[in-house]
Amino acid sequence: MKRIINAKVGISLKFIFLIAVFSVLSSCEKMSDVDNQGGDSGGSNGPVANEVLIQGMAFTPSTITIVANTTVTWTNKDAVPHTVTSDNGLFESGTITTNGTFSYTFTAAGTYSYHCAVHPSMTAKLTVN
Repeated sequence: MKRIINAKVGISLKFIFLIAVFSVLSSCEKMSDVDNQGGDSGGSNGPVANEVLIQGMAFTPSTITIVANTTVTWTNKDAVPHTVTSDNGLFESGTITTNGTFSYTFTAAGTYSYHCAVHPSMTAKLTVN
């Protein structure tokens, strides 16, 4: 009788082990898929490549460097509206509400400073190579 119980326990433990291994492998595969979709540089809450988040009353990252002919997207994660306003008048988003976005394609090399027209203390800079 002890042998039968020990055999059942052994089989149960092996089955649990296999489920755990498959769960780990499955989660690794999912993380790999995320890593290959857009070059996530900031974790699950951070910006991906060529994205600027508006959150905590700031542009994140506050400086970004891109190559010419790249489109940058700003996403408002704050509960209040913001704008993305070029200091030299090149681009103007208008009001961006919560979870709203604004995109602009930079074609010429240079340094572009910008701010939020609603909250002028919010400033950032973008460099195009």
